[in-house]
Amino acid sequence: MNGAGRSVLVGRVLSALAVLFLGVDTVIKLVQLPVVGETLAELGYPSELGLTIGIVELVCLVLYAVPRTALLGAILLTAVFGGGIASHIRIASPLFTHILFGVYLGLFVWGGLYLRSARLRDLIPLQR
Repeated sequence: MNGAGRSVLVGRVLSALAVLFLGVDTVIKLVQLPVVGETLAELGYPSELGLTIGIVELVCLVLYAVPRTALLGAILLTAVFGGGIASHIRIASPLFTHILFGVYLGLFVWGGLYLRSARLRDLIPLQR
């Protein structure tokens, strides 16, 4: 396997890990597990918003998982992560475990997409 093939494989693995994690996160919101309502309450949001957030996440995740719409999905997921980051900053959550968690997820989402998409690498070259 050449270097480009390895990059695509690593990109697919990163994307798959992101989809797997976000898929579990989405499902717990859609089935309205009590922990979701408790967490939202800690963040200062009504616990009923869990379902709405789950639906938004599901739409973004499906868009990301479909190769043709993956770029749009990554952009929308970045917005979702930004909302989570802002919420944790507002209540002074721990930096590395809570506030930056959306950044970690974003690295998986964008890193995976970047490595598996030649068009994105052409659009945003990290080196010349």
